[in-house]
Amino acid sequence: MTDSEHYQKLKLELRRGVLILAVLAELKDEHYGYSLRKNLTAKGLNIDEGTLYPLIRRLEKQQLLVSEWRQEDNRKKRFYQLSSLGSEILAKLTAEWLATQNTLNSILGIKQ
Repeated sequence: MTDSEHYQKLKLELRRGVLILAVLAELKDEHYGYSLRKNLTAKGLNIDEGTLYPLIRRLEKQQLLVSEWRQEDNRKKRFYQLSSLGSEILAKLTAEWLATQNTLNSILGIKQ
């Protein structure tokens, strides 16, 4: 494995947990899949459809999201939003993220 391949693999591992937090945070407001992906990309987090759609289905199965089908622009679209459980989990994960960020900044010698 080359250095570049090794780096890419580790980068994907690092992003995996971050994606969950980002999707939950973005779904404080209602979105359908494409608008969710577009908003995340606009904020600097690129996520492909093959990653996003299985993730939102899994989060819904875990009861962190609720969804409903609606007609918009002559098309049926599935809209997603945080459930009350999802809001609680988002708050806890956000606190955990901030604590972890502070710890890593200290370990890495990054002054805040």
